[in-house]
Amino acid sequence: MIHPIPPGTRDVLPDEMRELRRLNRRLIEVFEEAGYGEVSTPAIEYDEVVSRGERPQSASPYRFFDENGDLLALRSDMTVPIARLVSTRFADAPKPLRLCYLASAYRAVTPQRGEMREFVQAGIELIGSPHADGTAEVIAVLEAALDAAGLDRAVIGLGDADLYRRLLEEFGVEGESRDRVLARLATHDLVGLEAELSDAGIGEAAIASCVALSQLRGGADVLERARQIGGELVERTTTRLQETYEALRERGAADRVQIDLGLLRDLGYYSGAIFEVYDPALGHILGGGGRYDGFLAKFGPDLPAAGFSLYLERVHVAQMEEEARRAERAVS
Repeated sequence: MIHPIPPGTRDVLPDEMRELRRLNRRLIEVFEEAGYGEVSTPAIEYDEVVSRGERPQSASPYRFFDENGDLLALRSDMTVPIARLVSTRFADAPKPLRLCYLASAYRAVTPQRGEMREFVQAGIELIGSPHADGTAEVIAVLEAALDAAGLDRAVIGLGDADLYRRLLEEFGVEGESRDRVLARLATHDLVGLEAELSDAGIGEAAIASCVALSQLRGGADVLERARQIGGELVERTTTRLQETYEALRERGAADRVQIDLGLLRDLGYYSGAIFEVYDPALGHILGGGGRYDGFLAKFGPDLPAAGFSLYLERVHVAQMEEEARRAERAVS
């Protein structure tokens, strides 16, 4: 008799479980060596807390009522629970705080898109550290984690969460039109982006600027090319990214970072620098993160913050692919 499991979930058998445990240990060791202490939070939170994360419909949490009629939700990532944890358990602790985690999360996604309803995340949160230095520290820890997983070809795309939101405000694009444009950017759909911008009626020059910016990616020279497109907003954005890139260079952590002005993450709490991780062995992103300055004010003190999370299952698949590739090269 076959007993199916829900789409977007999976069973893990012993051999894979042993490999995952090894990977988990390596990542937590990297985090702890960098000074990050591991924490754990409940899988169940009050929905009012989880809802402060400003999630898109595509990443909605699972919600249900308890015996008292209170609306609860399964955590859909770890940033929101850690923001709550910091405000309630570390309000008076010296800053910055360095916290790490390895935990399951749950999202009411459409499994047909290849997304998981239940997945494991490993990551860090740096609370109370200034902008460029804090972002550079987080990315440096991310690089160490990728090295520990054997993903030496992985690339980190670095962008800015505020660039297109502010540009669209300047062009008067609001409401559903704005959301559709940002959704195209988040999925890297450049054809759809141009069509949505045209439907928004912002004019040919504005469309050309938005599309041109979205296709700029590469080394530090990208920032100068962006400045040539012009505008005070672009100048402010490229200055912030330049500061972060220079801080990465000082740490010796800029080699695998690619500036990507078309990058946009779909979580509403990000502000300033954002980043995603790609490996040529896998078609999906392995994880990402960024700054979420201002978000902790929803829970308590307004502290600057940055962090990242990796999808463990995707990292494991990429790890196996890279190991197979190295084995083939050794034989040949």
